[in-house]
Amino acid sequence: MRRMIRRLLDRPGGVDIRPYEKVVAEAGRREERVRAMAELPEPPIGDLAEFCAVVREAARRTLGLRPYDVQLVGTLALLDGHVAEMATGEGKTLSGALAAVGYALRGHRVHVISVNDYLARRDAEWMGPLYQALGVSVGWIGQTSTREERQAAYRADVTYAPVSEIGFDVLRDRLVTDPEDVIVPEPGVAIVDEADSVLVDEARVPLVLAGASERGAAVSEAAALVRRLVKGYHYEIDEEGRNVFLTPKGIDAVEAALGGIDLFADENADRLTEINLALHAHALLVRDVDYIVRDGRVQLINTSRGRVALLQRWPDGLQAAVEAKESLPPSETGRILDSITVQGLIGRYPRVCGMTGTAVAVGEQLREFYDLQVAVVPPNVPCVRADEPDRIYATVTDKERALVAEVAAAHATGRPVLIGTLDVAESERLAQRLAAEGIDCVVLNAKNDAEEAEIIARAGQKGAVTVSTQMAGRGTDIRLGEGVAEVGGLYVIGSGRHPSSRLDDQLRGRAGRQGDPGGSVFFVSLEDELITRYAPDETPPPPDDDGMVRHPHARYIVGHAQRVAEGAHLELHRNTWRYTRLLELQRAQVLEKREKVLHGDAGAESLAATAPERYAELRERVGEEVLRKVCRQIVLHHLDECWSDHLAFLEDLREGIHLRVLGRQNPLDEFHKESVRAFGNLLDEVARRSVATFEESEITEDGIDLEAAGLLRPSATWTYLVQENPFGSEWDRITRRLSGRGRR
Repeated sequence: MRRMIRRLLDRPGGVDIRPYEKVVAEAGRREERVRAMAELPEPPIGDLAEFCAVVREAARRTLGLRPYDVQLVGTLALLDGHVAEMATGEGKTLSGALAAVGYALRGHRVHVISVNDYLARRDAEWMGPLYQALGVSVGWIGQTSTREERQAAYRADVTYAPVSEIGFDVLRDRLVTDPEDVIVPEPGVAIVDEADSVLVDEARVPLVLAGASERGAAVSEAAALVRRLVKGYHYEIDEEGRNVFLTPKGIDAVEAALGGIDLFADENADRLTEINLALHAHALLVRDVDYIVRDGRVQLINTSRGRVALLQRWPDGLQAAVEAKESLPPSETGRILDSITVQGLIGRYPRVCGMTGTAVAVGEQLREFYDLQVAVVPPNVPCVRADEPDRIYATVTDKERALVAEVAAAHATGRPVLIGTLDVAESERLAQRLAAEGIDCVVLNAKNDAEEAEIIARAGQKGAVTVSTQMAGRGTDIRLGEGVAEVGGLYVIGSGRHPSSRLDDQLRGRAGRQGDPGGSVFFVSLEDELITRYAPDETPPPPDDDGMVRHPHARYIVGHAQRVAEGAHLELHRNTWRYTRLLELQRAQVLEKREKVLHGDAGAESLAATAPERYAELRERVGEEVLRKVCRQIVLHHLDECWSDHLAFLEDLREGIHLRVLGRQNPLDEFHKESVRAFGNLLDEVARRSVATFEESEITEDGIDLEAAGLLRPSATWTYLVQENPFGSEWDRITRRLSGRGRR
């Protein structure tokens, strides 16, 4: 009952902002006095009204931006550790910078965490003069930043960086053998920009670091084989489009093509996996939707950002299957070295806050996973954007034909149009349709995301037509050109509903910023993937002669599909968290041990205690300093190797644990039991391997030959882009295995 009452009182958006408004009002009364100062003092963080007055004037002098009252309200909400919901175009970037100043002046190291490189660099450079004027240093990190650039950025008082880069830097730090090689400092404060995207959408994808081991084997035979299979006859795709499986006819065809083997015999387990992966790559992963091929390589598209995910890939088997599908040479295989979830990464920070335009919609998740409350900050000027009801069509062809006609009509008046698409292929298809109608447009998708700032900046000019994939997180404001307000302002057209209503709202929010006129509408087809995947059993009403479906039930189908999709994504988030909470506790123990070895003498002390004679002999011969370094290298290598082995074991365990439900056991409970049992021996195994290496290896005054001792680290590392349950739901896996083997 107490929890229920708390949930009612702490409803999303329930933070009372009236105290902040009173502080800002007092700051307004002090503004004239502060503006008259020749030199501004350091903002006094103990007096929030004076702090607001000083930083407001500093922003006016250095950036030419005078923060609105609502921006200062947002700043105070951030300084109180909340997520501030501020509409698109309301100045979240400046509010976040002012909060970063406040935290830095309190003595905290601040990381402003974004969804991509572009925003990290843009905001750090844009806000740089403000930070400099207030005596706060700032840096930024991107995917292409060198080690030296990262070290310099992390030394700053405020560091802007994408969530993935901080996460991968943390993972790489966990592999260093010299304390001086650690890059990421002790965490202080995280200010999360686009908080819903980072904390909810990105949280479904664990960050995984892998190390290269050898060149992968070609799987071209499997790729060639599945190309000959026919959908609906040899294989079927489940209703959600997340799982593909061979039919009995398909199994017969594959076995015959492989020389009449029994595909389900134990000796052919690897071949079965190879076929399943090839089929997944062939049937479920679509070029220019899930990935692009550029510079002779498969490059993944981060679907939540609409950008290429540099240095990221699928797990080895699936990566190799996609490379074979595209007739590319196989890349190196590897083993998982470590992983971290966004929850685990954000949980490292003693203080977390954030800002976004759509926080209330995920308020329950922000509270459940991060213990964060939402403060809704009103807009500076009321929004006057006209949001039209969805226009729903029976087929994709009818939808796109109507969409192009709508764009042509708006374009004829000089009104700028922004078309938001769901994937690269659709953006290019619509661009071709527009060109056929004589309408020039600019396309922004994963293939040209480097030019995004310039493209978006021009999107509000008279007569501009811009086609963009995934506008969420693009960051750049679209300012209206001359004469655009008179023709209705920016017109945002969505080519389909997103799996999350938040993404729809973010797309709409590109129009109507700061009281500008604008409009939005979504064109939806009942053949769209959202509908076919999440509402496959609904019977659609018939269309009118123009292909449009005007029956009210069509609107229900679209809304229902989106709600089901949001529920599925929430369950995916929860599932990630359920299976990784125990892993985080185990990782914490390993990291505690690692810290003692890396920064102290725990490695030398343990080996001195277990091999005292060998230790004494070596100390006399090679010296204390050399011996301690060797001990550290040996223990850290085996600690990291055993942890990697443990992760591999858990990955295999996770694949089959769901079969326990057939024995009326709880898969999660059984996973935890097996995980605890396996982890119980880990540190003992580290000690055993370390002693064996210490006693058997040749150690000289120059240290230890790492290669001869078998202690070489991976020659290269990369990051995996992994989603939970990549081959379907838990029940899908069970029924697929049983149906396949039951045929025998």
